[in-house]
Amino acid sequence: MLPPRPGGRWKPWAVLGVVLAITAVTMSPGIGIDFSFDAIIRNWRNGADKIAQLLSPDWSFFPRTVEPVLETLRMAVIATAVGALISLPISFWSARLTNPNPVLRGIVRTLLNIIRSVPELLYAAVLVAMVGVGALPGILALVLFNVGIIVKLVSESIETQDPGPSEAGRAAGASQTQINRAIALPDAWPAFANQTLYVLELNVRASTVLGLVGAGGLGLLIDAVRTFYRYDQLSLIILEILVVVLVLDWVSGALRKRLV
Repeated sequence: MLPPRPGGRWKPWAVLGVVLAITAVTMSPGIGIDFSFDAIIRNWRNGADKIAQLLSPDWSFFPRTVEPVLETLRMAVIATAVGALISLPISFWSARLTNPNPVLRGIVRTLLNIIRSVPELLYAAVLVAMVGVGALPGILALVLFNVGIIVKLVSESIETQDPGPSEAGRAAGASQTQINRAIALPDAWPAFANQTLYVLELNVRASTVLGLVGAGGLGLLIDAVRTFYRYDQLSLIILEILVVVLVLDWVSGALRKRLV
C-alpha cells in the first residue's frame, strides 16, 4: 500500500505565485515603475555598437591602467586591515554573549545600523568634499563599509557559540574581558578571518566604483574613459578587474583552507 502524499506540497507554488503577482504589480503602468522594453527595441542598434566596442579591447591602453589598478589594490588592502582591527573589539561589544550590558550593547548596535544604512559611495562623496580628491577618502569610506559588515557577521557568529564555557569562566571569578580573550576569541577567530577575507574581495570591487566620485583608484580612470565614450578602453579595464577578482578569489580560498 502506498504511503499518503506529504502535506504542504502547495506551499512552494503559492510562494511562486505571490512573487509573480508582486512582480506584475510593480511593472504595471500607473502603479509600479515605468518599465518597458520599447526603449531597448528602438535603440538596439546603438546598444549593438557599444557591445561591439566592448568586445574589442584597446590593448595599447594597458600601460595607463597599471598604476590605477595597483592603487585600487592598495586601497582595498589598507581599508581591510584597518577595518578588521577596528571591528574585532566592536564585535565583542555588539554580541550578547560577550557584552551582558544591554545599554552599551544597544548603543553599539544602533551606531552600527546607522553606519550600514549609508552606502559606501555616499560616504566617499562626503569625504571627498571634506578631505579632497584622492585615495584617502576612498580608504576611509571602505573602512566604514568594512566595520559595518564585519561586526554584523562576526557578532552574530559569537552569539551562536555555546554559552557554557563563558558561564563556567564567570563562575570561576573571571572578568568579562578575561572570558572574551580566553574563551570567546578563539571560537570567533575562524569567523573573523573568513569575513575579513570576504570583505577584502568586496573592497576590490567597491574601490573601483568609489573613484567615480573622486575617491581615487581605478574609478577615476573609468570615469575619464566613460566621459569620452571609449568603450574599447573600458572593456580592457573590465577585463583587468575580472582577472584581479578571480586571482583574489583563488588566493582567499587558499587562505580560508589554512585559517578557517
